[in-house]
Amino acid sequence: MKLLVSPMNVQEAIAAEQGGADIIDVKNPKEGSLGANFPWVISQIKSHISKPLSATIGDFNFKPGTASLAALGAAVAGAQYIKVGLYDIHTPEQAYELLAGVTRAVRTFDAEKIVVASAYSDYERIGSISPFELPAAAKRADADVVMVDTGIKDGRSTFEFMGSEELKKFVDLAHENKLNCAIAGSIKLKDIAFLREISPDIIGVRGMVCGGDRTQAIRPELVAELKKQLA
Repeated sequence: MKLLVSPMNVQEAIAAEQGGADIIDVKNPKEGSLGANFPWVISQIKSHISKPLSATIGDFNFKPGTASLAALGAAVAGAQYIKVGLYDIHTPEQAYELLAGVTRAVRTFDAEKIVVASAYSDYERIGSISPFELPAAAKRADADVVMVDTGIKDGRSTFEFMGSEELKKFVDLAHENKLNCAIAGSIKLKDIAFLREISPDIIGVRGMVCGGDRTQAIRPELVAELKKQLA
């Protein structure tokens, strides 16, 4: 499993890389679960790290044009992975249309860009599309990765909203559709053994490597400890 760590700024990005993160995922928690950071922050971080760079572009409602422009901005700023949250998306057709626009925008700029589509483990409480409907829509849109995260960041974990069988089903659906799979959402060290069993391709964290409080700074020693647990 690759370890994706989500910094807010250059200092945190350097700390994440020093700790051994495989993917540096630029986000802005002040704007939500997959809150978008500024393009100049993405570019600054890109110039300070050597690991692959990811950038979130927001928790979206059904605005394919807006999402496509945001995705292109992240790609131009230097992100290799462009990650979009389907927060207020309600049907597979809406998911497909939004993702198709994002994919076309970034691949026209650079055919090697990787599109990550995120559903939410707490989809029932936010009224969003089920994660189980995402893999087929993402495959149809030519995206590369599907993931689950928590939409509301109140300390509750993905594991509180999706049980072990559901998470395994999500991973299996992703792989059956020839997509990579990522799991995030207040993951804790106690969850790692189970994650190794179901084998997502990527796990995404922030709070765990900030000492349990995602509003605090990333600590390289906590990244290193988590990386050791994944080995």
